[in-house]
Amino acid sequence: MAQLNRNELETMRVLWEKGSLKPAEIQHDFAWPIENATLRSVLRVLMDKGLVTRRKVGKAYYYRAKASRRSVLRNMAQRMAHVFTGGSAADLIAQLIKAENLSKKEIEELRRIAAEKVSATKSAGRGR
Repeated sequence: MAQLNRNELETMRVLWEKGSLKPAEIQHDFAWPIENATLRSVLRVLMDKGLVTRRKVGKAYYYRAKASRRSVLRNMAQRMAHVFTGGSAADLIAQLIKAENLSKKEIEELRRIAAEKVSATKSAGRGR
């Protein structure tokens, strides 16, 4: 999967959250101002990358995310892990935790997620 710039990521965020939209609707939900021509260029690039599709309804084009949020996140995390930790997702997560000023509640949530992952891994191992 190709790398995404700031405008491409924001376009994907809007499409993931809102579904199929016309460019003006995407532009309205952008977190910062973006020119219509710039957004249309971003949409063309995302279509070329295979991340967005469009369909024509009357005279208008509607765009929707083709790639899932999860697949894009996984790809970006793998790239970050490669750059920052030699490819280790666990080391990347550890570095992110160390770098952030997490609240007690956030740390408890991370512990809960880790415990669920351990439990799921053990369950999967028994099913073999």
